[in-house]
Amino acid sequence: MQAHPNTVDPSEIAKFEAMAEEWWDPHGKFKPLHMLNPCRLDYITQQIAGEFDRDLKAPKPFEGLRLLDIGCGGGLLSEPMARLGAKVVGADAAEGNLPVARIHAAQSGLEIDYRHSTAEDMAAAGEQFDVVLNMEVVEHVADPLSYLTATQQLLKPGGLEICSTINRNPKSYAMAIFGAEVIMRWLPRGTHEWNKFITPDELFDLLRQAGLDPVDRKGFVFNPVLWTWSISDRDLSVNYVTASVKPG
Repeated sequence: MQAHPNTVDPSEIAKFEAMAEEWWDPHGKFKPLHMLNPCRLDYITQQIAGEFDRDLKAPKPFEGLRLLDIGCGGGLLSEPMARLGAKVVGADAAEGNLPVARIHAAQSGLEIDYRHSTAEDMAAAGEQFDVVLNMEVVEHVADPLSYLTATQQLLKPGGLEICSTINRNPKSYAMAIFGAEVIMRWLPRGTHEWNKFITPDELFDLLRQAGLDPVDRKGFVFNPVLWTWSISDRDLSVNYVTASVKPG
């Protein structure tokens, strides 16, 4: 197995550990993720169902699929995936997030394998998954290509990776940093660094270099009047998501 450099950025880990206890507070520091979560779940479930020919109306449509939620935080995506029948591993480099995630899963009656680990360590151990959820993580790592290469190696041939991040342009600075951190105070100042944001074309290129075939990309668009998020085919100007497949 190819060795990977450690792409974990300790300063980024410290930011999220400081907010760990607030993961499940819909009005706390993770309010933006709670607001975005229905939109994220809609995209994720549709992509998994399409790739693996699953009926989302079935009681456990993802039964039999092994899924990794890398950078799982408090489990906002791990829990709904487990409810849909997937065998879920939630991994996070910020150890402080995991007690919160484990307690909430237990209270919800869900079995989720939460681990203090990184994509690189799990790839080196030979772990394999049908699906990797890589949501809002790549903009926080020290070496995006090495990180994405590790997530690719975690996939079985024919496996699916969903990766979301933030575009890099003046609008994303205005909304994701100045708007969210300074004006709305949704996030502590310094949560994001604009120069770490990645454009959709750059991400597609990185995914291809990592050995994945990008097959889709959409925007997550916030409407400040209706106070809602929606999925867009055209507007990838701030938040966006991609789907990629590992060649079989």
